[in-house]
Amino acid sequence: MTSRAPALRIEGLRYALKDRVLLDGLDVEVPGGTSLAVTGPSGSGKSTLLMCALGLVKPDAGTVSVAGGDVTRMSARALAAHRRHIGVVFQFGELLSELSPLENVAIAALLAGVDRRKAYGSARELLRWLGVPLQGTTGLLSGGERQRTAVARALVTEPAVVLADEPTGALDHRSRDTVADILFDVPRRRGCALVVATHDPVIAGRADVRVSLDAGRLVERP
Repeated sequence: MTSRAPALRIEGLRYALKDRVLLDGLDVEVPGGTSLAVTGPSGSGKSTLLMCALGLVKPDAGTVSVAGGDVTRMSARALAAHRRHIGVVFQFGELLSELSPLENVAIAALLAGVDRRKAYGSARELLRWLGVPLQGTTGLLSGGERQRTAVARALVTEPAVVLADEPTGALDHRSRDTVADILFDVPRRRGCALVVATHDPVIAGRADVRVSLDAGRLVERP
């Protein structure tokens, strides 16, 4: 299931902190059904690039189009509504530990305006696919189970783009490989674009396209 339309299109993206340029006129497209890995040392701007795509960081110049909408020019209200097209997986999951996995996933759909019955139904389906228990306290899950819950939360609104920031960085090798298997299967199964920021060359090597951030520029890697 692959759509060649660019789910994510970035053009002329520039972002600087004082006298340091993190992103220097970046251009990149990620079609639906494909994956992109972004590598580079700490502080190179990988997370900043993802936050620009999410609309949490406003660039100094350029455009970021997600599912046909330029998030750099949206009002706060429009951006909040448009984020249903974007799923996010953070390094440490960023889940609510006191809630169950089912509640953690369903709440993302509810906040996006999905009705309660569909939100919980989709959450159950995703968690069962990913092999995560529905009930119990999320804080008691293993690291791999938490990240699989985070993946389910990212997918529950059926996004056009999934952004993953060091999604396996806090996992042991076995859990890393399991989560990576799931993540890189997502574009094929669900037709969305996947962008992964990672230090791990093994994880980066699984993407369809690999680039590194070097002095604010994207350099394609074999």
